[in-house]
Amino acid sequence: MFAKLARTGVLITSIAIAGCNDSSMKDFAPEANKPLPDKILADMKAKGMIRTSSVMARIFKEEGKLEIWKAKTNGRYDMVASYDICKWSGKLGPKYTEGDRQAPEGFYTVRPSQMNPRSNYHLSFNIGFPNAYDRANGRTGQNLMVHGACSSSGCYSMTDAQIEQIYAFGRDAFQGGQTEFQVEAFPFRMTAANMARYRNDPNYEFWKMLKVGYDNFEITKVPPKVDVCEKRYVFNQVAADGQTFDPTGPCPTTTQPDSLKSAYNAYQSTYDAAYNGALKASVPPPKPTIAGIKEASIVSDWSKRRARGERVPIDPPSLNNDGTVTETARMGRIDSPAGRKMAALDAEKAAKQKAEEQRLAAIEAAKQAKEAAKAQALAEKEAAKAAKEAPVATATIATPTEAAPAAETQAADAGEGTVAKLKNKLLGMFGG
Repeated sequence: MFAKLARTGVLITSIAIAGCNDSSMKDFAPEANKPLPDKILADMKAKGMIRTSSVMARIFKEEGKLEIWKAKTNGRYDMVASYDICKWSGKLGPKYTEGDRQAPEGFYTVRPSQMNPRSNYHLSFNIGFPNAYDRANGRTGQNLMVHGACSSSGCYSMTDAQIEQIYAFGRDAFQGGQTEFQVEAFPFRMTAANMARYRNDPNYEFWKMLKVGYDNFEITKVPPKVDVCEKRYVFNQVAADGQTFDPTGPCPTTTQPDSLKSAYNAYQSTYDAAYNGALKASVPPPKPTIAGIKEASIVSDWSKRRARGERVPIDPPSLNNDGTVTETARMGRIDSPAGRKMAALDAEKAAKQKAEEQRLAAIEAAKQAKEAAKAQALAEKEAAKAAKEAPVATATIATPTEAAPAAETQAADAGEGTVAKLKNKLLGMFGG
């Protein structure tokens, strides 16, 4: 009983939301109700389409194209419009994790509740990432859109004039009874030449899987039935009675119409020949691609730091083939409340750090001065001690009392000698 009430509550809520959205479209978002141009309507009529017939979108990153296809009266689809994508972010390759700035690749579903007439980007619709395949493979992210304003951080961004028309195609199809439309997002047109160009890319196996769905549409011109089992996409397969597709479980027993099998085999035979020829041909070099979850995680960390307002390299980092990371030298900070708050905190932190450095420098200078004075005093003390202990060279000087007798003796001796000399002289003169 409770479960029934809960489901009823969800249903009532869904109806309320849908009503609110519808009311909002009429009351506050006139751009969401603009009719398609007369020229497009005339082209549709010439191709056997009506305004409210079913629709689908195809996206090609490398070529920068978003195509709108509509069902003709015979049930097959034909392209009715093609738009140059204004901006898409990231590189070729799927989205792996929140913040890696990758625009998704894969098969997605858009329902009326995903249409946003009051978008901050003029008009938008959520493409439905993560889908069953993404969730089964642990891929994360949210709010991945096709929108206007020509600004992208993981989305496919168009000009405002373009999104008004693209939005109108979806709106009209829903009014005609279509309950959901498919968005197929590819890295490039999955031709033999392009597949040969990217045959050594780490994303190649993923792209080969997408190509099966791509080929099914090329053959039938009808959006393929998409399921997920064993963590991989399967296309146009019908599960045996009583069996279902479990995204993470084993694939059920399936069947496929013989006519489709035959057509696919013929298509594949032609493709194989073209692929072998492309291997020998001169082709343009591949464009940059994301190097798996490792690079996605590096970019995601950069995005988180940027969102916090930290100073980071202007452009997202890139993982090189040798495992090194390339970052631009230019640094910057996002201009947002978070960025301004972080700038103020960084300035306060820098001021505190400078004050602390000055305080420590003053302490160190005082310490060094004290140690220098102590060393000088010690040096002077040692010098005095050394001077006191050193031996002094002296000469013996006779005292006056000792010198006098010596002088008198010397004088007496001198006198006696003189007298003797005179006596001897006189004796010689007088014959004595």
